[in-house]
Amino acid sequence: MSQPVLTVPTDRDLDQMGEQLRVAIQRLFRRSLHVRHVDAGSCNACESEIKQLTSPYYDLHRLGIFFTTSPRHADLLLVTGPVTRAMEAPLRRTYEAMPDPRLVVGVGACACDGGIFGPSCLTRGGLARVLPVDVFIPGCPPTPFALIHGLLLAIGRAEQKLHRGHMLPTADSEGTGTTRPQALRGIAGGEQ
Repeated sequence: MSQPVLTVPTDRDLDQMGEQLRVAIQRLFRRSLHVRHVDAGSCNACESEIKQLTSPYYDLHRLGIFFTTSPRHADLLLVTGPVTRAMEAPLRRTYEAMPDPRLVVGVGACACDGGIFGPSCLTRGGLARVLPVDVFIPGCPPTPFALIHGLLLAIGRAEQKLHRGHMLPTADSEGTGTTRPQALRGIAGGEQ
């Protein structure tokens, strides 16, 4: 039996995915995507990979993605770590302060299912036990390339919410004054 081949993303793959993400953000949000990151009790391995996204190599700012400190300005909530009991209430308050559309992305094995901690007297376990999650990005920690792919999937989930009527449609680009849903064509993230 042959071993599966692990492919390493190339610069071209990163550029292609980055352009796809930039176009999707522009179409759906008509501006930049603002991300509020919350560490709900992680070991900081995921944070080191998230920090790489702002480096000159990945440069999320060129894609129209910015980190914000205020949940009132955030379009997407990025959560790392198992949700500790002490962080459960602040995490819920952060989510409730966000405007619609609220996208939630769980980063790392701990946010996916609690990781090695699981539910215990100190942790609630995975993020889905506390908030509705749109996308999980597995890994311990996930690579910056996986994080970008996960953000692309989250944008796809925003489109699905739009088509299901959970979000207000954006203004018509022809200037007719009518509104209609804006489609995001060609991005990852099928129906679930």
